[in-house]
Amino acid sequence: MTSSAGTPARSANWNLPNAITVVRILMAPLVFWLLLADAGADGPMRWWGAVIFIVAISTDWVDGWLARSRGLVTDLGKILDPIADKLLTSGALICLSILGELWWWVTIVIVVREVGITVWRLVELRRGNVVPASSGGKLKTLAQSVAISLALVPLWTIVGDWIYWLNWATMAVALVLTLWSGLLYVRDAVRLARAPRDAS
Repeated sequence: MTSSAGTPARSANWNLPNAITVVRILMAPLVFWLLLADAGADGPMRWWGAVIFIVAISTDWVDGWLARSRGLVTDLGKILDPIADKLLTSGALICLSILGELWWWVTIVIVVREVGITVWRLVELRRGNVVPASSGGKLKTLAQSVAISLALVPLWTIVGDWIYWLNWATMAVALVLTLWSGLLYVRDAVRLARAPRDAS
């Protein structure tokens, strides 16, 4: 039985790496609810929220490896993957600020950068240009993942307040890499905007 035109491309989007990415997106609201329901008490819900966040953000490596190793890289995956990462990280940062554990200006800078790059990606997608995550963007995501994970796990209840210094240091690194990778995307956006004029 022969498929109609376009069907193979749509079917290819329904693969294991993309399914893992969708699960990561669905786990995000649960993480946010657990963190806010705990309300800074550092109880079981805070620990579960932190653990689920770490598991969810770790699947970014898993679905990426599966997609590349099995030849399952799709345009949909290139769009959904960074969206899933941004949803998890931005939402967790907002929760930390709501709980009074992270300065709002840090959260705002990071979230504005993330939303701005995502919107630009979607605009480029409508123009037929798929913009995958850059090497700088991947490094930024790793730094954010480590910094947010440390901020979410209430290790201060076990090792003492000195852990706050480590948390602040890793968050500072994540902030710097967020701004740096954002500038790289701005550079790429300028190049894409100039491309048609240069070619004409």
